[in-house]
Amino acid sequence: MADISKDEQVGFHKGSLTTLAKERQELMRMLGIVEQLMQVHLKALKDFGIDLEAEAKKAQQKKKLEENLK
Repeated sequence: MADISKDEQVGFHKGSLTTLAKERQELMRMLGIVEQLMQVHLKALKDFGIDLEAEAKKAQQKKKLEENLK
């Protein structure tokens, strides 16, 4: 980049930051949508009487017990 003028380099970096900021904003929007969908599925499972949080705690306790037995 030594042969590119300082103004061109500054413009390049500013443009890159603008593009990356927009990409990050879009990624955050997508994460929000994924989170909403996950919440819908969790609620549906709870409506069926399945509590994934309780199952996860049981699995974690079982893993700890197995590790203590080693």
